[in-house]
Amino acid sequence: MNAEPSLRETKPAILLTDVRVNLGTGATRVEVLKGVTLGLPRGRATAIVGPSGCGKSTLLMTIAGLERVDSGSVAVDGARLDTMGEDELATFRGRNIGIVFQSFHLMPAMTALENVAIPLELAGAPDAFDRAAAELAAMGLAERRNHYPSQLSGGEQQRVALARALVGDPAILLADEPTGNLDERTGAAIIDLMLAQHRRRGSTLVLVTHDRALAARCDHQVRLKSGAVDTTADA
Repeated sequence: MNAEPSLRETKPAILLTDVRVNLGTGATRVEVLKGVTLGLPRGRATAIVGPSGCGKSTLLMTIAGLERVDSGSVAVDGARLDTMGEDELATFRGRNIGIVFQSFHLMPAMTALENVAIPLELAGAPDAFDRAAAELAAMGLAERRNHYPSQLSGGEQQRVALARALVGDPAILLADEPTGNLDERTGAAIIDLMLAQHRRRGSTLVLVTHDRALAARCDHQVRLKSGAVDTTADA
């Protein structure tokens, strides 16, 4: 007889309640997220889709705690991000959230190995470089670990960025247009790798994309329209 799932397993990994986010100041202040209420399932892959300027990236950065809410609540893995101070938030993010950006965001003066080791070093892990080397090997980059970003192709740089996001084995993996700076073939390879790692680790994956084929490969889609969840969409 199968055991009943725990309360934690049945609760959403990410829960936003009436979230509003304004960007800019004074006359340029704009409400980007307009009362978003959303629950994302644990251990699944969710695509955030919608037209340019609808708030997709702002939503992802709000889930990451990199964009603070003006009102509403954000709970990630049961923890309220909107009530945390900056130091507490940074610590929580380092332990629980991995992020992959469109533009890689690698440190140019550091090797691939050093870039991947950064979050572990910040967390005080004594085996940071051994774990970073193992993560790069899992990405097929064992022979490139001592190369600098300028010596790597775009696809290789994104694999380094993915290794850095995963090296701490986060429960939540966020990706903002991860194939946006890559050609179609390279982008497809990165997504294959990302989805394979997501399934192997049982993490919760949330990615922003304008690519319908990529969105269709996810378990679930959420469509935004003008800063709100589009409840009329078929996604």
